[in-house]
Amino acid sequence: MYDIAKILFVVSGADHWTLADGSAHPTGFWAEEAVTPYRAFTGAGHEVVVATPGGVVPTVDRGSLAPDVNGGQEGADAVAAGLEAFEELRRPVALEDVDLDAYDAVFYPGGHGPMEDLAVDPASGRLLAKTLASGKPLGVVCHGPAALLAATGPDGANVFAGYRLTGFTNAEEAQAGLAERAKWLLQDRLVELGADFQEGEPWAPFIITDRNLITGQNPASSAPLAQELLSRLG
Repeated sequence: MYDIAKILFVVSGADHWTLADGSAHPTGFWAEEAVTPYRAFTGAGHEVVVATPGGVVPTVDRGSLAPDVNGGQEGADAVAAGLEAFEELRRPVALEDVDLDAYDAVFYPGGHGPMEDLAVDPASGRLLAKTLASGKPLGVVCHGPAALLAATGPDGANVFAGYRLTGFTNAEEAQAGLAERAKWLLQDRLVELGADFQEGEPWAPFIITDRNLITGQNPASSAPLAQELLSRLG
């Protein structure tokens, strides 16, 4: 379908996540969830543009660079190198100025950042609703589905109600040690908005597709999600 597709990465601009006690937990976007799809898309010859709220340069979650979440030092070094090569992260466009007509697909990486800003960002919500209606591939992984909470239609209902999808689960948040400190949990909120939430094994690759929506549960799901999105581009 496309020789060279233009893929929009919508990345959180937050550098912290406000916990239930009001404290700020340092965060941002999760490195592997940005780097792995970026490598897949650009490796297939496609163009990537990064958008953030206000066009701020996004902050990487420093925890996502640690060897223990990247399968060891070699994996951590590879992710760090991938971030360095991901030049588009250093010159994002403003999310508010994005014209969906200019893009062939949209992708949202996770990290706890989206829980802070994209979950309540009206520009992101409008973009998601428009992308869903357009039929263009929409990939969202891990905590990225927090952004879906802001996507309401003219009737006030969430446009993702009734969709089969997944995201970072309550079980994973508990195992990561932040569930009891969070104001709210992603799985709970997605269920509340009326989504048909699907849950795979903690930390194992798990993606769900429903129409043009492709969601991944956790960091391990970013690679298969990227491949599924690529297959939609022909």
